[in-house]
This record gives sequence, C-alpha cells and structure tokens, in this order.
Amino acid sequence: MDEAMLNVFVEHYNRRDSAQNGWKPHVYTIVVNNVRAKCNVDITKENVISSCKTIDRHYVNVSKMLSTSGLGDWTHNKLMVDSEDLWSNYVKANKDAACYRHMVIKFWDSISLVFSKDHAMGTGAGTAAESSAEMAAENVNNVNIKSAATSSTQTSEEHKKKRYRSDDSIASMLGEKLDNFTSAYKADIAQVVPRDKPSSPEEILDALNAIAGLDDDYLLEAYDILIADDRKFKALMALPERMKKKWTLKQINQ
Repeated sequence: MDEAMLNVFVEHYNRRDSAQNGWKPHVYTIVVNNVRAKCNVDITKENVISSCKTIDRHYVNVSKMLSTSGLGDWTHNKLMVDSEDLWSNYVKANKDAACYRHMVIKFWDSISLVFSKDHAMGTGAGTAAESSAEMAAENVNNVNIKSAATSSTQTSEEHKKKRYRSDDSIASMLGEKLDNFTSAYKADIAQVVPRDKPSSPEEILDALNAIAGLDDDYLLEAYDILIADDRKFKALMALPERMKKKWTLKQINQ
C-alpha cells in the first residue's frame, strides 16, 4: 500500500502539487483511488494523512541518524551501523532511535524525495481548518472520480515537457545526498573510528575447517557467504564451539 501511495506522491511532487501544509486536495483523492485499484484496500483521506504522519516521523528520525558522522548508512532498506560504540552513545542520547536498529523501511528513495524538509512537503496534514476545507473539496471531487482522473491526465500532458521523470529525480537527489554522506563519513571515521581490517580468506577457511562434522559441500557454501560478509564471520567467531556448526548450517539454509 505504501508503494502505491508513494508513487502518486512522487508523480505529483514533480508537478509541484504541494500545498503550504501538505498536498493539494485532488492529490489525496488520486492516492485513495490508486491504493484502492492497486491494492484492493478501501481507505480514506484520513488513512492517507495518518500514514503520511507515520512516514514523516520515520523520515525525520532516520535522517537525523544518517546526518550523525560515523554512525552508519541506509543500505538494503535498513540501517547499517558502522560503529557499535557510536550507536550505543547515540541511543543513550536519543531513546526513540533504538527501534531503528533492525527496522526495515522500504522505498526510502521515494520517501527521501517526497518528505524532505528542503521541499516543505511536511507530514501532509495542516491545521484543523485547512483539513476541513480539504475534506469538503474531496467530497466534491468524489462526485465524479472519472472527471478528476481525466483532468489529471490532461494536466499531466500539458506539463509533460516541464517535469522530470520520477526515477531520474529520485536518483539525482539520492545520489547527491549519498555522495555528501559518504564523504563526511569517510573523513570522520578515518579520524575517530578506524575500520577493522577485513578477515582474510585464510582465516575464514581455517575457522570453517575447525568446525567438527562440516562436510566439504557445506564448507564451500559457508565460505562463499562469509567471504562476502565479514560481519557474519565475526559473528561466527564470537559463538561457542558447540554452536558454530548449527549457526553455519542456518546461514546456508536461509
């Protein structure tokens, strides 16, 4: 459902359809219709606004973490912490951050574009008076959904040459942000938190050979996994000997 909603927001972000405290009323109507059509879920504008508030809160919290030098970066839909010590100190100072250690947030590219404070998109919810006015506008729009959709299509054609493609806009903005983050992280981490030296292939092979009862086929599969993920190798080495074989087989069977 989030993907269907965010796709509409990205499209209308490129059309500059944002209002002072959220979106223009017709955007909510289009979001509702798209979610109903794509997900077969019956939602209302209030549901959309509530989802926007939740996503915006996550965006603010995650962005704050990513702007903390040396803490980590956002990879494969979740936070990858570079330094456990820095993370522990950050959580002590920001109690609400603990839940993001293993939280999965999909479609971060779209969220970063749409909910970026630089573009004043906000949470999608304005004052009570503004919300009431928007609700009234939505009721009028719902009288003829097809007419609204047709009007939206015509507007899209009129502005086709002026707006950026959604994917290009996201890639451009995200690429610039990641470049800035990466440069800052590398400089700060080099001074404050030196990275551990990656484990050598020989170390990994010796450790696997030391696991009793691990045949050659399983050993090779585990070797492929650990040579590509040094964190998992360090996790293996931290386990008691009696648990290493069971843990290794679980990694192979995932």
